[in-house]
Amino acid sequence: MPEPLILVSNDDGIDSNGIYVLAMEMMKLGEVFVVAPDRQQSAVGHALTVSKPLRISKYQRIDIKNGFAINGTPADCVKLAISRILHRKPDLVVSGINHGQNTSVNMLYSGTVSAATEGMLVGIPSMAISLSSYDLNSDMSASGIYSYRIAKELLENKMPLGTFINVNIPNLEIGKIKGMRITKQSNSSWDDAYEKRIDPFGKEYYWFSGVYNTNDNNPESDDIAVTEGFVSITPVHYNLTNFDAIDKLKSIFDSD
Repeated sequence: MPEPLILVSNDDGIDSNGIYVLAMEMMKLGEVFVVAPDRQQSAVGHALTVSKPLRISKYQRIDIKNGFAINGTPADCVKLAISRILHRKPDLVVSGINHGQNTSVNMLYSGTVSAATEGMLVGIPSMAISLSSYDLNSDMSASGIYSYRIAKELLENKMPLGTFINVNIPNLEIGKIKGMRITKQSNSSWDDAYEKRIDPFGKEYYWFSGVYNTNDNNPESDDIAVTEGFVSITPVHYNLTNFDAIDKLKSIFDSD
């Protein structure tokens, strides 16, 4: 049997330390292709590029022989990799390691999570990995170790169809992480704010500066697990129908 083919992507850009650490760990499991945005693409969600051409550039970095930079979004990267770059359908899509946790509502905005979502949508086992630190100089070693452990299990154990896993890792040394916890998406939220600033030419501009509120105290939620020092593993699927509201809406809108 051929060795597993693993597609690695992210939203922090192909030059990020997180994607390099992740690629090195995935090489222990199989053949790795790194296909990622050529620049920072955080919080672009599941955006696709439809109004400009996408271009593929070969990317060289120590120990990465199959690297490609795309002038698009994380979802673009996964789609283009599967349809044009890879020699066969990958056995695993791994996105990360992201700077900053992608728990709760942050999953909706995250390009890292969207890259994993795109893999799941075409039937490939997929995972998104995020470190709970925005410091670009964060130590990624513990995140790399857990990425390897979880990816190895994903390759050996099938997930339910239409499901990917969202992994969030506390910003702790490996010996201080308490273990792994299977979690649910929490109910935390953002209080959005935009700080007004003045550029050197005297013109106004705005910078997002919202406050993240952890509203869910359930120990089985992703936010609380990370806060308590556990690696959070959340199974995620996308069916946005609110089934509880169907009967109510039928009573209002059905003419029969």
